[in-house]
Amino acid sequence: MGVRLMVVDDHRLLAEALASALKLRGHRVLAAAAPAAGAAELVVQRAPEVCLLGTSTPAEPGIFDPVVKIKRERPQVAVVVLGPVPSPRGIAAAFAAGASGYVRHDERIEGVERAIMKARSGEAAVAPQLLQGAFSELLNPAAQPDDEGQRLLQMLTPREVEVLVRVADGEDTRLIAAGMGIAPSTARTHVQRVLMKLGVGSRLEAAALAARTGLLDRAGPVAGTATGPESQVNSGPL
Repeated sequence: MGVRLMVVDDHRLLAEALASALKLRGHRVLAAAAPAAGAAELVVQRAPEVCLLGTSTPAEPGIFDPVVKIKRERPQVAVVVLGPVPSPRGIAAAFAAGASGYVRHDERIEGVERAIMKARSGEAAVAPQLLQGAFSELLNPAAQPDDEGQRLLQMLTPREVEVLVRVADGEDTRLIAAGMGIAPSTARTHVQRVLMKLGVGSRLEAAALAARTGLLDRAGPVAGTATGPESQVNSGPL
């Protein structure tokens, strides 16, 4: 007997193709829709046995909020996430939100169907190695930190952090040099090093990256404090 299910994915074409393939295998696909504000509401209204929820960014904060809503309002609906090769934190987040399984985007249709059947029967529809990594992450959430802002901050020296903060404040090379008591050529060198370490091509991109990752908030106490020996050594041109 086929499963009554819904397919929801970032890419409508993929959702519709997967829905068609599952229909050919005898399943009753209620809908195929791209994620939007009303995606979770649609699943709640139609109440399928299983919902296949696709995502391309399983580690993004809040990406599994629809799963939380579905499980809160329709706990009998089993949600299986379709996504890329996940990090332990990504798959842990899916299970923490209430998902019943995780299937990689490159899985064959037979694998997707097996996950659907397992989820409907109440089993965990996920490869054992992925499940092990998820449990480890849930039990030891601090063991593998996924904080991009902290990671970027650790790549920069205190002097480079101050330069980045000043760049984000809109200071040009002359103002950076004056504010830090260094030569313009030294300030220019610091800026180039910051851009290189952050992997960006312009000051604007560096400022945007720092703001997006929360690096600027973390850098606050560091900026402007480089007045020790390093400051004196770098006070002239390189």
